[in-house]
Amino acid sequence: MNSFRFLPPILLVVYFVGLCSSVGAYDPLDPNGEIKIKWDLVSWTPDGYIAMVTMINAQMYRHITTPGWTLGWTWASNEVIWSVLGAQATDQGNCSRFHNNTPHSCMKNPYIIDLLPGAPYNQQVTSCCRGGILASQGQDAASAVSAFQINVGNAGKTDSTVKMPKNFTLFTPGSGYTCSSAAIVPPTFALTPDGRRKTRAMISWEISCTYSQMLASRNPTCCVSLSSFYSYEVTPCSACACGCEKINNCIMENDSRIQSAPENSTQINDNALVQCTHHMCPIRVHWHVKTNYDKYWRVKISITNFNYGAKYKQWTLVAQHPNFKNVAQVHRFGYKPLNPYPSTNDIGMFYGVKHYQNEILLEAGSDGNVHSELIFEKDKEIFTLNQGWTFPRKIYFNGDECTMPLPDSYPKLPKSVYTNLHISLPKLFILVLIVLLALRFILCRNSSQMYQGI
Repeated sequence: MNSFRFLPPILLVVYFVGLCSSVGAYDPLDPNGEIKIKWDLVSWTPDGYIAMVTMINAQMYRHITTPGWTLGWTWASNEVIWSVLGAQATDQGNCSRFHNNTPHSCMKNPYIIDLLPGAPYNQQVTSCCRGGILASQGQDAASAVSAFQINVGNAGKTDSTVKMPKNFTLFTPGSGYTCSSAAIVPPTFALTPDGRRKTRAMISWEISCTYSQMLASRNPTCCVSLSSFYSYEVTPCSACACGCEKINNCIMENDSRIQSAPENSTQINDNALVQCTHHMCPIRVHWHVKTNYDKYWRVKISITNFNYGAKYKQWTLVAQHPNFKNVAQVHRFGYKPLNPYPSTNDIGMFYGVKHYQNEILLEAGSDGNVHSELIFEKDKEIFTLNQGWTFPRKIYFNGDECTMPLPDSYPKLPKSVYTNLHISLPKLFILVLIVLLALRFILCRNSSQMYQGI
C-alpha cells in the first residue's frame, strides 16, 4: 500500500522540502553559517608581500575534524611561497630555477595544511598548530579560528600591481565546501600583542566557503527513530535511509575485520566498516517521549554509532522543536539554544561534556552510544500529544541533516486515550475524595431511609 496516499498535502510538502534542503549550500537552521578566509597583506617585501591568512568558522554546529582542513588556490601569475609560519605546503614543486635561496613551494596550485600540535615555537603564530581541527562557533568560539603567515615572492609590490589568488578550494573530511572568489574588503585592523598599538593591513581580501551536504556525501549519514510512552510501536529509521545493504558494503557484528579496524580513527565515511542494518546509517538518533507530567514533559535522546571504523570527537547534535523555548533541564549533555531568527526560539544544540566522559562518541559496539534526558516546561496553549507534535521537526548530527521517518509512521495515540487529560496527584486526590464523599452521602441517605421504614 502506498503510504503517501493518506498524508495531508501540507505534510507531503514539508517532508519533500526537508529531503531537498540539504542539496544547496544554504542551511535554514544556520543561515549565516560559512567559513570566512581573510587574506591580509601586512607588509611589502623586495619582491612581494607578507600576508596573514585567517580562517574563521562561523558555522554554529559544523566543525572540521581530523585530519583537518586543506586550503588551496591558484596563483594569478608566477608567484612562489618563500616561507610559511603556522602551516606548510604539501608539495614544494619544481624550484630548480632558484639557485641560491629555495622557496618553500613553487607550485602554481599550492595546498596548505595546518601544523600539528607541538610544532617548534619559532614556526608558530597565534591560532595555529591544531592539526587543522576547527571547532564550531557555537561549541567553542576560541577554537573556531585558524591562522598562518605566508611570505609571497615574484608578486606585485604595490596596491596597483599585486594580484589576488583565484580558484580557492577548502578540503575537509567529507569535503562539501565551495569557495567564492576573493573580494577586496575594508582593511583589517589588529592590535599589537601588548594591546597598545593598532595596525592596519595594506590590503584585505575575503573569501567565503559554504557547505553543501549533497556535495559531501551522496547519501545521508544519519537517521532518526522515534518512540513514546503511550505506544508500544517504535518507529525505526526508514529502510535504506543512508543507502541499501549490499554485498561487501557493510560488516556483521561478529566480522573479523572489526578487530583490525584502525584505532583512534576518525574516518567518518568509511562505509565498509558500517554495521549491516536495514537503514545503513553510520549514526542513529533515537527520540523517546518518556513521560508526560502536569507542567512538564520528558524526552530521552540516544545517539548510537554503527561505524566500527570511526569515533566522533567534539560531536554536535542539533534539534528543531517548538518547545525549545521552554527547556527546563538537560542531563549529561551540554546545551546551547540557537536563535538564527529573532522571531523564533525552536533550535537547540547538544554536545558531549568531558565530566560525563561522553565528549567522544566511540566506535560501534557496546560503548558506541551516548544519551541524555531533557525536561521541557509545558506551554499548554500549544502542547499536545496529537499528530506527532512531541517529535522533532529536524535533527542534525555533526552538521548533516538526518533522515526523518515518514510522518504517517510516527507512534500514534491509542484511540481510547484522551490526549488533553493531564491528571496530577493533587487533582487525583481531590477526585477520589469527591467520589468517597458522594458514596458516604449515598450510604447515609439509604441508612436513614431504612430506619424511617422501621
